[in-house]
Amino acid sequence: MSQGSEAGGGNSHHPVLIIGGGNAGISLAARLKRYRVKGIAVVDPTEQHLYQPFFSHIAGGTAKAEVAVRPQESVMPKGVTWHRDSATAIDPAAKTVTLGSGQTLTYEHLVVCPGIQKNWNGIPGLQDAYDSPYGATNYSLDLAVKAWRLLSSLRSGTVVFTMPDGPITCGGAAQKPMYLACDYWRSQGVLDNIRVILAVPTRTVYGVDVVDEELNRKITEYGIELRCTTELTSVDAEDRLATLRDTARSTEEQVRYDVLHAAPPQSAPEWIRATGLADDDGFVAVDKHTLRHITHPTVWSLGDAAGTPNSKSGAALRQQTKVLAKNLESVLKGNQPGQKYNGYGACPFTVSRSTVVLAEFDDTLTPKPTVPGWKGLAKEKRLTWLVERYGFIRLYWYAILKGRA
Repeated sequence: MSQGSEAGGGNSHHPVLIIGGGNAGISLAARLKRYRVKGIAVVDPTEQHLYQPFFSHIAGGTAKAEVAVRPQESVMPKGVTWHRDSATAIDPAAKTVTLGSGQTLTYEHLVVCPGIQKNWNGIPGLQDAYDSPYGATNYSLDLAVKAWRLLSSLRSGTVVFTMPDGPITCGGAAQKPMYLACDYWRSQGVLDNIRVILAVPTRTVYGVDVVDEELNRKITEYGIELRCTTELTSVDAEDRLATLRDTARSTEEQVRYDVLHAAPPQSAPEWIRATGLADDDGFVAVDKHTLRHITHPTVWSLGDAAGTPNSKSGAALRQQTKVLAKNLESVLKGNQPGQKYNGYGACPFTVSRSTVVLAEFDDTLTPKPTVPGWKGLAKEKRLTWLVERYGFIRLYWYAILKGRA
């Protein structure tokens, strides 16, 4: 079924068709509306819109789940047609998109931004761990709520936090609930009774030198056991055993846990591979600067589904949205795309329940601070916490999704 956000609309042809109604799709549609682009449609089956950066706060007990959820209809820009369905196929030569219902849509320009695919069964036993009373993650809303329930009730034992190798949305997010929980346990006087293990696949805790320095300081402060170049390879949910493999040393260890907080492996949506639009990794093959497809000039992509080398994050997406909207507007007017995305990404690490370390960098992991005159954002700060916890969510609901930021 398809309908417009103002009135019903069964149109099957759209000058601009956007696949995906998350941050990328909604903020892009809103920005294009502000540029007076006509005939925009969004394909997305979900009834709820989620502010995913807050999942870390929910898992860490510094926010309630309800503040991160709004009806999708309430954020859909007025005048944009909403096809409440999922895309299952694209034929870029015919300029068609097939929906799950069997309906076929045609377009003049297509923006592919369905997000990233979370592979809940990507590690043997991981889904069983999530289904058990002892496993959770901040990569889904319900499991983030479960995570805080598990972490806040723990008074002794072993907690294992892991993130997978490969592409992942906001790689630092897997760590954030850990710092929030450690600060909470310290305030409850039980931190010394809890063994905390963090396994990351990278050679350092994050990969940006100035940020690694701050995170390592907090890791030492909380007594966390850091395992670099280490991945979760299997879980025995019944016996609560996590197998961790050090890929640099080719060694394995089994850890018995009381709570397992594991970010699931992630990849490009599988259906994109069959479209002829994918790169070798399955993501949409776009020019990393203009965000236009390298061989199909009427196809564009941004966000987690785009084959760009930057860190996949909301901060990156915000910059990409501005670039793509301007470039698409230019092309629709018969001109060449003139804006370039510079690879910017960011990750605010909630290293305590009142401080944040803000990592800002480009696609080579070179620091890229963006606030003139505000030095030291990569250092632990209270002010950054206030902006991240209270400012960003208001910016999201009232500016980013309105195409104004």
